[in-house]
Amino acid sequence: MNFRTAELSDIKQIQIVRHLVKENTLSNPDLVPDKDVLFYITEKGKGWVCEVDNQIVGFSIVDLRDKSVWALFVDPEFAEKGIGKELHRLMINWYFQQTKEKVVLGTAPNTRAERFYLLQGWSKAGTYPNGEVKFELNYYDWTIH
Repeated sequence: MNFRTAELSDIKQIQIVRHLVKENTLSNPDLVPDKDVLFYITEKGKGWVCEVDNQIVGFSIVDLRDKSVWALFVDPEFAEKGIGKELHRLMINWYFQQTKEKVVLGTAPNTRAERFYLLQGWSKAGTYPNGEVKFELNYYDWTIH
């Protein structure tokens, strides 16, 4: 496994992984066009990928402007191998090197993702209007986790 910063040339494979997932699926794949991924990894924040045999099998993207996790997805065939945890660690460490302000995210309730974030030290902070669970993580909780 190779973890590295996401590059423009990764967008096509990032989109493939995004559409393979079984939880937190997009109702319409056109809702997240390539130009949005580009904007997030070059202007709003930063992204990371995990490669296995030169194929991207997971990625994470954090939005520094809106102080939120925009994406963290792993190809289901590569689940439970620590990929998500490492992508999360890289992303959150970088985020808190840039700012000490809390970071938020939303995920569908009663999913593996919800359990994952709780295990990574996130706290539930309510519900978004779309029904997703709102999580937040502050710098102090991350540094002691």
